[in-house]
Amino acid sequence: MSRNHTILVTGPELHPAATKVINERGYEAVYVPPYTPPEEMIKIVSKYDPRGILVRMGQINEDVINACPSLQVLSKHGVGVDNIDIPTASARGIVVINAVGANSKSVAEHGITLMLMAFKQSLLLDSSLREGRWIKPQFSATEVSGKNLGLVGFGTIAKHMGKIAKGFEMQVHAYDPFVPDDVFAELGVTRQLEVEDLLKVADVVSLHCPLMDATRQLINEARINLMKPGAIIINTARGGLIDEVALEQALIDGRIAAAGLDTFAVEPPPADHPFWKLGNVIVSPHVGGVTDEAAARVGVDAALGIIQVLENEGVDSVRVVNKKQLADQEKTFSWLKTA
Repeated sequence: MSRNHTILVTGPELHPAATKVINERGYEAVYVPPYTPPEEMIKIVSKYDPRGILVRMGQINEDVINACPSLQVLSKHGVGVDNIDIPTASARGIVVINAVGANSKSVAEHGITLMLMAFKQSLLLDSSLREGRWIKPQFSATEVSGKNLGLVGFGTIAKHMGKIAKGFEMQVHAYDPFVPDDVFAELGVTRQLEVEDLLKVADVVSLHCPLMDATRQLINEARINLMKPGAIIINTARGGLIDEVALEQALIDGRIAAAGLDTFAVEPPPADHPFWKLGNVIVSPHVGGVTDEAAARVGVDAALGIIQVLENEGVDSVRVVNKKQLADQEKTFSWLKTA
């Protein structure tokens, strides 16, 4: 098979449904070890010169992109594209797409799980019983019903999380300057015009925005100090949205009751990360969207998107991350579905 019918996958094997799509369309997946350093990635892409890369784990930086003269499309296995050098890709006319919405239900469920574990102190209950301690006489948890859930960002994941929260009789607030008013009204969600206003009212703050210069360390010491005493932070988006040093201190001081974190500023995080010592932090290794159902949807969308670009078939405009940058080049792309 021609190397230009190779789809390079930066991570472990795809869901069988995605592999089936790749094979049936006459392509072959070549897998790169997770979190392969850029210098090693350069060697691999120089060998295969792929036209499409399915991006899972690790960085696709300027040097990696420039080592692929035939590259036409970068497809993210998920939504967040902060591990892809968008400006370099755009400058070369390389389309960057994601699998928006494909894993939203799974991530929303994970966020709710982290929230419930924090409110119900699940880690304490589990560990104490395993250690032979029956702490029922002195134990007290918190009821979820009636609490305010604050969503920072109101995309597909946040919308699903809000719907689930309403089933717990929570009041849902959201901040997102890019979403029209009618979307908030349709879902019965209270719109907050400033993130600071949302932080002041929320009992639970859940992060759902992309990581970029404007959102890096969005949750810092000053904003943490605006939050209610005893509030909870949930992050299933990107670790860089939080100033981890400020959060650690707030958790130690008790200004924040607990945190449920699926993402970290550095991934994988170091073995001596200070969060590991805190009993009021629930952590998971960035697996919010890792369910069999989501893996099938995300894998198929990510793989099929590459093929649709390479074969000049229709790709939904909403999936094109750098469509504005590409449009600014005044080029015509036959693979873009505009209607």
